[in-house]
Amino acid sequence: MANYDYLIVGAGLFGAVFAHEMQKKNKKCLVIDKRSHFGGNVFCENIEGINVHKYGAHIFHTNDKYIWDYVNSFVEFNRYTNSPMANYNGELYNLPFNMNTFYQLWGVKTPAEAQQKIRDQVDQLNLKSPNNLEEQALSLVGTDIYEKLIKGYTEKQWGRKATELPAFIIKRLPVRFTFDNNYFNDKYQGIPIGGYNKLIAGLLEGIEVRLETDFFENRNDLMNLADKTVFTGKIDEFYDYQFGNLEYRSLRFDHRILETDNFQGNAVVNYTAFDVPYTRIIEHKHFEFGKQTKTVITKEYPDTYEDGKEAYYPINDDRNTALFKKYSALAKSELNIIFGGRLAEYKYYDMHQVIAAALKTSREC
Repeated sequence: MANYDYLIVGAGLFGAVFAHEMQKKNKKCLVIDKRSHFGGNVFCENIEGINVHKYGAHIFHTNDKYIWDYVNSFVEFNRYTNSPMANYNGELYNLPFNMNTFYQLWGVKTPAEAQQKIRDQVDQLNLKSPNNLEEQALSLVGTDIYEKLIKGYTEKQWGRKATELPAFIIKRLPVRFTFDNNYFNDKYQGIPIGGYNKLIAGLLEGIEVRLETDFFENRNDLMNLADKTVFTGKIDEFYDYQFGNLEYRSLRFDHRILETDNFQGNAVVNYTAFDVPYTRIIEHKHFEFGKQTKTVITKEYPDTYEDGKEAYYPINDDRNTALFKKYSALAKSELNIIFGGRLAEYKYYDMHQVIAAALKTSREC
């Protein structure tokens, strides 16, 4: 007889929410993770009294009041509003594209002037049916916004020329004709006061967690411990890559402690010129309005994914979509294995979407 009802592979958001909900149903769960910490990519490390987002900026946002109340039941969230800046060769622009951006670009002061400027640039290009990302972006926002704020950043992020990327990656570009620097449209947004570790600790309270435990080193014995397995890792790895490898983009982080109390005056500054190798600099203290005497910054570099690196972004092109469908068909045939989360579903999830998916899965069990 199995020792546990559920073996949950991965102590990130999906695994932690699922474990919490099943514990409420009096199910016994064992959560394992190959890393030395829980929380997956939302893990924070306290450095100089600052909660450092070790795997990139995580800003919680949702329109779903139930999800917002759910996370706030574990830890109170602050009022942080994401208002990133863009640095293009030393010029600063507000993001997302809004009237502040258009004034910085062209000196226009009214929505009509900004709309006309974009329309004139788009009309001159005469792009009727865009064939790639570059043409798609140009057809939406014109030359200036594309060249200064999209092209270099996108090519760094994907590791390919914009002319080699499919048009569907940019279905639309958020353009606002108001003076509003709030990046997200969602009603609720913020950062956990004290960091995301408080959220994960609350979710996993009273649940057995084994860290530095690699599922693939001992998968049969581990799966035999439980009646069912919840797998949140890479679905192609679970099936021994039998149809081939799904592709991802990875990231590399350079964390630095600086002897100043305020390096850039904002939590996130994107560097949009192609010749700057990183895509953004994160200054973590601003997520929680910190007053520490020192600061911690992170330069974020896009990276080619290969074994041993973290998989961050699925590359949802035609090849990978077709490949994932083969793995997904295998997953659907499983009786005692549940697949969930970013890597198992080969889908880019925001945090609120991961939580919603985990809650839905737990209700169905």
